[in-house]
Amino acid sequence: MAKKQAKKPGKRKEAAKLGWRARLAAWLGRVLRLVRRVLFWGVVAVLAWVLAYRWIDPPTTPYILQESQRLGGAQRVWVDMEAIAPVMARAAVAAEDANYCLHWGFDVDAIRDAIEEGANRGASTISQQVVKNAFLWQGRSWLRKAMEATLTPVMEAFWPKRRILEIYLNVAEMGEGIFGVQAAARHYFGVDAADLSARQAAALASILPAPKLRDPNALTPALRRKAARVVDGAATIRADGRAACFED
Repeated sequence: MAKKQAKKPGKRKEAAKLGWRARLAAWLGRVLRLVRRVLFWGVVAVLAWVLAYRWIDPPTTPYILQESQRLGGAQRVWVDMEAIAPVMARAAVAAEDANYCLHWGFDVDAIRDAIEEGANRGASTISQQVVKNAFLWQGRSWLRKAMEATLTPVMEAFWPKRRILEIYLNVAEMGEGIFGVQAAARHYFGVDAADLSARQAAALASILPAPKLRDPNALTPALRRKAARVVDGAATIRADGRAACFED
């Protein structure tokens, strides 16, 4: 009976090489499947988070947590839109996003104007600011901007404009460690958000978007002029219908 011929060393090396490649391919396949699963469920979780805030009031935000830890606390009291003076809502829109009711999350005309005027002019809408404040982090990284650009139309699709503005007015920074119009109204004027006058609302709106550096009770001449424009703008958007999407 013939003896089995022993495998040549070259064939053994080739078989070992093929086995190593197969194991590597299998490992990479498992890693890719895991990455796909993580990404899929991560997207699902974020979408569920965005959808939940359509009805659930945000208990806090990443930035409020960060500032609260830095300062040892933060002033914030949630109030529903019905408990905010309508003139405050109109003043915020007039100051930050006059075409709020006319766009779907991005103001294309404002973006075009910002590009033409240079980097010193912002073009973020109230919707974009809500996404940044409620779900993301501060800063100007491309990753955050990309996530903001992705989530903004999603939020606009699920939330009514009134809800977006309600959350904005409750999470916007309005001073060092002061968040939302209720805390700001009490801190600066000793009144509730429901009792803000047109002048007070315009003063609060005029300190945006740099509230840490400004005081609504001690406006500079430039900010007083801005506040006067906000008063006029709030009346204008009420008269021409640009406040209809968030008013009863």
